[in-house]
Amino acid sequence: MGPNFLECDRDQVLLLPPSLREWLPDGHLAWFVIDAVERLDLMAFYGAYRLDGQGRPAHEPSMMVALLLYSYAVGERSSRRIERRCVEDVATRVICANRAPDHTTIARFRQRHEDALADLFCDVLWLCAEAGLVRVGVIAVDGTKVHANASHHATRDYEQIAREILEHADAVDAEEDERFGDARGDELPEALSTPEGRQRWLRDARRRLDERRAREARPIAGPRPKRLKEAKRRLEEDHQVQLDANAAYEDYRRNGRMRNGRRLGAHSPPKPYQPPERPEGKINLSDLDSRNVKTPRGWVQGYNAQAVTTADQVVIAAEVTIDSPDFGHLEPMVAAARADLHYAGVTEHLEVVLADAGYWHQIQMQQLMSDGLQVLIPPDANKRKGERPGWHGGLYDFMRRVLATDRGGELYAQRQTMIEPVFAHTKFNRRCDRFLRRGRSACRSEWRLITATHNLLKLHKHTTAPITA
Repeated sequence: MGPNFLECDRDQVLLLPPSLREWLPDGHLAWFVIDAVERLDLMAFYGAYRLDGQGRPAHEPSMMVALLLYSYAVGERSSRRIERRCVEDVATRVICANRAPDHTTIARFRQRHEDALADLFCDVLWLCAEAGLVRVGVIAVDGTKVHANASHHATRDYEQIAREILEHADAVDAEEDERFGDARGDELPEALSTPEGRQRWLRDARRRLDERRAREARPIAGPRPKRLKEAKRRLEEDHQVQLDANAAYEDYRRNGRMRNGRRLGAHSPPKPYQPPERPEGKINLSDLDSRNVKTPRGWVQGYNAQAVTTADQVVIAAEVTIDSPDFGHLEPMVAAARADLHYAGVTEHLEVVLADAGYWHQIQMQQLMSDGLQVLIPPDANKRKGERPGWHGGLYDFMRRVLATDRGGELYAQRQTMIEPVFAHTKFNRRCDRFLRRGRSACRSEWRLITATHNLLKLHKHTTAPITA
């Protein structure tokens, strides 16, 4: 008598068709994602398809949404790797009902439904609120730098871009001369022939231009020649904005009036200033919206991904900016949190907002305080020894006194545990430390999808946690 083993016959034919319900245990994340998607509002996805039934059948949008949510939740964002999981991974096969969309279909779905995927963040937040996970008495705001899908070596100035455009045009001309000779190349076949400081004014003008570009949300072109022309156009637009802002400032200094009615020009004429003759600055040719942002480990080509979290590490707002510092983003992020909470049906009011010293913006802080929100931001960074030079009196000393109290210190001590683990889990555990898409709008959609799946994982853990007496 030989060893007693269970038989392993890979040629055995199944007598009955397998049931997908038997492939995964109850409580698996895949079942949870499927159930969650059934409760989401997907009308924006379905509205993008024809209603007459003509054309090649598309994959069911709810299935594609569930596929992306599950893949992002487990740290898979590459369309090719997701395609591979549709064949090799049991949970992904269950979500796709044994269908296997290819990587092109997955990538185009993400691109086609960019705005709808970004709005899933609010729908998932609504599920979390319904489960009682969204407590917003104390919130924390912070940003983390995320690499763009671009290298800093692809950054060029105006002269380099103009030179490369001319070189490309010469190469195209030479190739067409070789193909067509003296002909134009477009002939038909023979058979068918027939008011403050100058720098403040310039900075405000650049900010307005940046806000307009954010609203336009132009996609990044694929072919390099188109990206070169767009980069040249943007640098020229930046230069023109600078010229217009300087002209407006000097006109204000010549003709503006002081409070006593005297003309500014008679009191203090503007200092001589010669604007640059050609566009300055640089732009990245791979991702024109990305910037060189500073991280604790040096400068990288990327974005500043902002988030607002609760004490339970639930993200209630997620946005993407191109500014390296966090300065100036306190009030916009609080406003975004209020808008997302309103959409999710959360009626609880914000009480305390916590942020690090990089968010110190006195005007925005006073505005939030006037709205009844308590703001706790230290005027001095942790790495600085002593007080920041010149930052004395007024709100500076008031905030230092508040943070020195037991209650103030206890509240601010929660900031790091509220938001830093969210970034750590997202960037290191789920490997979401680099955007795969290009352009600010595309990266915003990706960031909100990443944070939405973070909230989905929190909700799954909450619903599957054992009940303790």
